[in-house]
Amino acid sequence: MYSEIEKLIQTLQPDTISESRKTILQPLIDFVQQKTNNNQEIRINFICTHNSRRSHLSQAWGQTMANYFNIKQVFCYSGGTEATALFPMAAETLKKSGFLIKTISEGSNPVYSIKYSENVHPIIGFSKKLDDDFNPKSEFAAIMTCDSANEACPFVPGAEKRIPITFEDPKAFDNTPLQAEKYNERSLQIATELFYVFSQIKS
Repeated sequence: MYSEIEKLIQTLQPDTISESRKTILQPLIDFVQQKTNNNQEIRINFICTHNSRRSHLSQAWGQTMANYFNIKQVFCYSGGTEATALFPMAAETLKKSGFLIKTISEGSNPVYSIKYSENVHPIIGFSKKLDDDFNPKSEFAAIMTCDSANEACPFVPGAEKRIPITFEDPKAFDNTPLQAEKYNERSLQIATELFYVFSQIKS
């Protein structure tokens, strides 16, 4: 794992997570633990309305934390109820945290390679609908990362479990002096909570 990301992970404070928030995270812990116990692949699809910010941050940190805690066979995905574009500030926030980000293709919906370690397959980051062919069709947990997607998708086709773990949208601070700070704040919250999730898994 890149040293900058490892150093950042070591500064996270999972003991600051409230008990009510831990209750919200518990179904994801249970899902990962059950799959680990059965030696099955663990597929997690983080879903938000536009697949542009929170779902991508969650996908990147989920894959990273699984690797950090050496939880095998974890595959993290992301999708939306509609496709837009991975918002540049979300990619920039991951870059500042130590991820190696490369733009594979430009355009209205650019494609990014996102790496957290030299020897792992990169996460391919671009905006897509939740049922895109890039994503799993069955045997996955659908994590609803925003309220509007949670309300718009009471049923996610193929999902084994549907778990609402919603985060406030940093988009509210776009084009303001607080933009970078608020994106980083949200990214660190997501990192901390996914650190907690994977730290609970007994392999």
